[in-house]
This record gives sequence, C-alpha cells and structure tokens, in this order.
Amino acid sequence: MALPTTSTAVTFPAGATTGGSPVLAAPVLPDGRPALVVAETPFHPLDHTWPDQPADTGVVRVGGVELAVVDCVTGAVGPDGTFAVAEEIPVRRGDEEWAWLALHVLDAVPGDPADLVGAPAELVVDAERRAALSAAHTSCHILAFALNAVLAPRWRKEVRTDSLGRPDFDNLAITRSRMDESGSRDDYRIGKSLRKKGFTADDLEADLPGIRDEVEALLAQWLKTDAEVRIEVPGPALTARRVWHCGLPDGDAHVACGGSHLGRLGELRSLAIELTMDGDGGLVALTRPERA
Repeated sequence: MALPTTSTAVTFPAGATTGGSPVLAAPVLPDGRPALVVAETPFHPLDHTWPDQPADTGVVRVGGVELAVVDCVTGAVGPDGTFAVAEEIPVRRGDEEWAWLALHVLDAVPGDPADLVGAPAELVVDAERRAALSAAHTSCHILAFALNAVLAPRWRKEVRTDSLGRPDFDNLAITRSRMDESGSRDDYRIGKSLRKKGFTADDLEADLPGIRDEVEALLAQWLKTDAEVRIEVPGPALTARRVWHCGLPDGDAHVACGGSHLGRLGELRSLAIELTMDGDGGLVALTRPERA
C-alpha cells in the first residue's frame, strides 16, 4: 500500500465545508476500518495530542457512490514508510520528517477500496454540525479570556500573561478541554503548583456565583461588538501552527489553535456559563452558546 509522503492540505481553517480532490490512498486502519486519503480536504480531523474538538463527519462521493465519513483521524507516515495512527504516532505532532495525513474513516466501502485510488472525490462536511462545533470552540476561547480577566485580582505574584496582558489562568491551570455540539467543558486544576505560582483560591467556591455573573456580563459586552474572528494560517499543511485571533475591546486576543471557528462574535446570540468545583477541588467551566 503506497501512502502519500506529503502532508494533507486542509481548508477548514478558512471555513470550507466542501471540496474536491483526488484519492491518494485507501488504507485499512489498525482497527480494521477503511479510510481514504486525499490531497486536500475540508474535513477537520481529531487532534490526538489535544483532542478538544471532535472530528468532522459527512460524505465523500467517489467512483459513482456516496460514502459516509463517520470519523476523521490523524495519521502519519515516517521517512522509512512507517504508518501510524493517532496515539500510536511515535513522534511529536508536526515533525517535519513525517507526512501528516487526514484519514477519512468510512462506514463501509463496496468492493475493494484500492479501486478508488486515483479517482476524483467530492468531499462534503456536515455543515450544521461543523457550525455547532465552531460555535463551541470560539466560545471556549473567549470564555478563557473573560475568566482570565475576572480572576486577575486573585494573583499575588507575576505569572505568564495572555495576549491581553492578564494573568493567564486558563493556560496555567487547564488540564482538559472537550467540545460537542452543545458547547464545551474545560477542567482546571487548582492545586499546590498553581498556589505556589501565586493564585489565591481562598473562598473560591463560595465566590463562584459572583465570578460567573462577572464573566457572563463581560462576554455579553464582547458579543455586542460583533468582533471579527480570524485564523492566521502560515501554510496549508494539516499540522501548520495556526493562531486564533479576535479583536476584543481591550486588544487582539490570540492563542494557538488547530480547530474550526465562527467568523464573527455576532454569530452568537448569547453565551451561558456554569462554574462548579469538582470533587478534587478543581474548577469546571461549561459554556453553552446560543447561535444567532
């Protein structure tokens, strides 16, 4: 089985949900599922190193048939031809000696998948699902900046700051982020390490209702600005280091991000927040965006 030695080009950072490209390979994945590799795709694959945004789903039309794309995962081909998928990839994401591939996992393929290699393919992402996931991802980022702003008075030492100059609680404390079509969940560890850095957690749980109200009020102000959201894209390769930007009233909020996003904050009608403490003393933030 010949696999590409050039990384997949992706168009989802610009918001694309459709595209056309030749089929380059049709590997069977280690778990037995058939997959297709194309030269360029609008599909967003799951990032196995920080699996916050789920993979796109949709269909691919090739060889006169329409095939359901039920998953999209990251694969990599090494300089010696080694093929690995997701967590089994033995090198750091973006290693320049490896080719990085979006693997379009199919529900089923009639006949021999290898017969599809070389054929032109039409790729169509489930646009409504993508829009919901993009809303969740954009909401997750602006929540982080709002949370940093509201929690800033709790720091008694100088620490790393976000792009708006505030102590970067989100970056320093986050342990896990997950999104679905309804919103996002971010988990923050508030332990000895964060306290040593200068974060004051005294009465944090009791203060959460007030913190939530401040965060929601700030987010409501930001949504009213209808600020532009854009993705800085240095190149088309799947693993190119992309950066999310949003022009908030206090400046250009930006953070490295490989996911998909809305085009403007005005695409959100509202953003509800829930803040709770988990059983281990950590903070859990839930976002529930309402699209306009």
